[in-house]
Amino acid sequence: MSRIGKKPVAIQGATIAYDGTVMNVKGPKGELSFNVHNGVIVNVEGAEITVSPRDASSRQSLSLWGMTRTMISNMVEGVTKGFERDLELVGVGYRAAMSGTDLELSLGYSHPVVYKAPKGVVFSVAKPTEIKIAGIDKQQLGQIAAEIRAYRPPEPYKGKGVRYAGETVRRKEGKKK
Repeated sequence: MSRIGKKPVAIQGATIAYDGTVMNVKGPKGELSFNVHNGVIVNVEGAEITVSPRDASSRQSLSLWGMTRTMISNMVEGVTKGFERDLELVGVGYRAAMSGTDLELSLGYSHPVVYKAPKGVVFSVAKPTEIKIAGIDKQQLGQIAAEIRAYRPPEPYKGKGVRYAGETVRRKEGKKK
């Protein structure tokens, strides 16, 4: 039994439109949609949404149950509150700057790295070493943060690179004489 799938999702100021296959969630920050797999049953009742497996003996239905509930919950939270991801730049000369709506990164290469802002995503740079990514789609924000981090992942000897805020990098001991 899925502990996550059993919990109902509270609708907190979002409007839900569900036609049996596609769930649309609309709120003050925007609109998101999700194709619901036919292995789960979604019930919209009053101010909450419940998800249950169509066949309790099917392994696929049980695996999709919790995932579907989490996707719906993230959509409702995204269109009402929104999501943010923070990145930190660690290293001498590593810095970020805004170039219009795009993000321009100096990461020790011979050229600046420019990351174009996708639709619905807002970058902000408070300090040259801190990047804030905001939007309504949690999955998209995580993907963008991972792509930016992949330009220069933190290395284990000096800890230089792009890291998530609060991420700890396991350090290795250097060469000994």
